[in-house]
Amino acid sequence: MQKDATRAWNLFTALHYKAGGLPWRLARDSRKMRSCFVGISFHESHSGEYLDTSTAQMFDERGEGMILRGGRAAKLSDDRRPYMTEAHAHDLLSRSMQRYHDRHAQYPARVVLHKTSPFQREEMAGFDAAVEECRIDNLDCMAVAPCAFRLFRDGQFPPLRGTLLRLDRDRAVIYSRGGVDFFKTYTGMYIPKPLMIRSQAPSQPVTHNAAEILALSKMNWNNTQFDNRDPITIAASRKVGKILKYVSECDRVQTRYSYFM
Repeated sequence: MQKDATRAWNLFTALHYKAGGLPWRLARDSRKMRSCFVGISFHESHSGEYLDTSTAQMFDERGEGMILRGGRAAKLSDDRRPYMTEAHAHDLLSRSMQRYHDRHAQYPARVVLHKTSPFQREEMAGFDAAVEECRIDNLDCMAVAPCAFRLFRDGQFPPLRGTLLRLDRDRAVIYSRGGVDFFKTYTGMYIPKPLMIRSQAPSQPVTHNAAEILALSKMNWNNTQFDNRDPITIAASRKVGKILKYVSECDRVQTRYSYFM
């Protein structure tokens, strides 16, 4: 049960965001490329007959989230995980980039895709074609999901938030939740699960992408938790999918994330 102060903070933060304000944003480094972060998730239709895709975009320079509905294009891989066809992956990212251009009058220099399952060849081909058409040279495809891997730290508390273990060139484990030096404790109730990060065709080192994922885990404006486990790209697309399953294909879908808070 939330405390009164927590409920009040959540309410007024949400009202501020819904009114067009931005509570906070990612730190902007002028030396780095302007990046657009896109989270992809799958949800089952209300009837259970088919799978759809939904995305939540996070624009780093403004901190705004934008929703796009994907197509009825999900397939199942050998491990029963859904993925998109090449055509629908291309369509989804092309529309995302067009929305970005409409808002910013330019394309980003780099696109970062987040998904909880590995990217299939069909999806990669579609995404590559979409960014090539927009003359975007930098694409990072990141599979991000909780893992059973655990690290141990001396003392009573779990590893510090931000602890990173690089497994190889393209894989790393990061604690997005964990002990916090400032509080001298761990603020969670259960043993934290780290995230496994797998870079596929990356333009940046896995350590760079891990730092961005850690920053995006603090961008959930819908609660007071400062260290959510999942980056907002994945958390938002997953929650939006649970709403879109009840919206028919002929209905107009609002594009601002604030409508879904």
